[in-house]
Amino acid sequence: MAGVQTAVHLREEGWPGAVRIIGAEPHQPYDRPPLSKAVLLGKAEGSAFDVDFEALGVDLELGRTVTGLRPHERLLDTEAGPVAYDRLVIATGAEPVALPGSEGVPGVHLLRTLDDAARLRPVLAAKGDIVVVGAGWIGAEFATAAREAGCAVTVVEAAPRPLPGALPAELTEPMRAWYEAAGAALRTGVAVASVERGAVVLADGTRLRADAVVVGIGARPATGWLAGSGLALDEDGAIRADERLRTSAEGVYAVGDCASFPSARYGERLLVHHWDNALQGPMAVAANIVAEGLADGGEAEAAVYDPVPYFWSEQFGRFVQYVGHHASGDLLVPRGDPTGVSWSACWLRDGALTALLAVGRPRDMAQGRKLIQQGVPLDPERVADASVALKQAVR
Repeated sequence: MAGVQTAVHLREEGWPGAVRIIGAEPHQPYDRPPLSKAVLLGKAEGSAFDVDFEALGVDLELGRTVTGLRPHERLLDTEAGPVAYDRLVIATGAEPVALPGSEGVPGVHLLRTLDDAARLRPVLAAKGDIVVVGAGWIGAEFATAAREAGCAVTVVEAAPRPLPGALPAELTEPMRAWYEAAGAALRTGVAVASVERGAVVLADGTRLRADAVVVGIGARPATGWLAGSGLALDEDGAIRADERLRTSAEGVYAVGDCASFPSARYGERLLVHHWDNALQGPMAVAANIVAEGLADGGEAEAAVYDPVPYFWSEQFGRFVQYVGHHASGDLLVPRGDPTGVSWSACWLRDGALTALLAVGRPRDMAQGRKLIQQGVPLDPERVADASVALKQAVR
């Protein structure tokens, strides 16, 4: 998404030079969200972007793996030889974290690419016993699809509750019932000790039958190929971009899951591993590249990237949305009953809305997103009243 959108926006902004997209996968560039839904369940064969690259004058070089970067020479190293560039946009995304000890074990799967989804489709069609490791967003989405396909599903999470680290316990503990209602078993507070052909062994000695194991324990920026390049990286491997998504190397930008950026809105550096970031960031990158080119290296029309992060997840018959970014010190204000069908939760900092989680409450999401952008103070008591429209809670 990030790479394709950057190319599209460069043309829309009037970039006159050559534009080339290099990608390791052999497939036409595609969208990822359908992989855990329609593509996985066989309802769609693929999710290729509806973009006419030839008409845009964008060259695609697919199946070409990038191996290194020499920024002082403005050269990109690939398995097929070096590529010279005037401007480079790194949009390599993130790669899933493998379960330690599971490498090479038959029947263990990750879900990130079109090929991953293709390998998992016959697994779901066989309606066997599946163990999902990780009760995060991707684990819940895959468990939803597997149950819809008729598979027996057990989800194992080492943390004491679903969505560890993402949301507080008072919001995630009631989500246990989502798994139960869907017919999926959820085991929390127990780690995986080992994985072998046909089984998963837990730390408490439990042995789970597994015709397939799907691992969803997180992702990390796909930046290992930058070793030795001198490009500034964060401790987690994310490319350290500035407010215009420029890296520490001249003429090199980074966008999407592989890059962190400073947020003046939230007062910290953010690394956002979600689709909307890969959709919005390219607009800033393209604008800044074109402005730099027109100004011959000057400071014309700089586009500062400081979005209100947003993502959604479809799981167990629910549409879950989150907007903004909350910190541990923010005031959590529930709206409605988290054990109910539809509810939301707000986070306030100095009276202003910083983030909102909505389950089946699209009006809260639409109004909350605007309120975060506006930064206006709200009345916590009115925020807590689910019968009051959020926009009516403005002081």
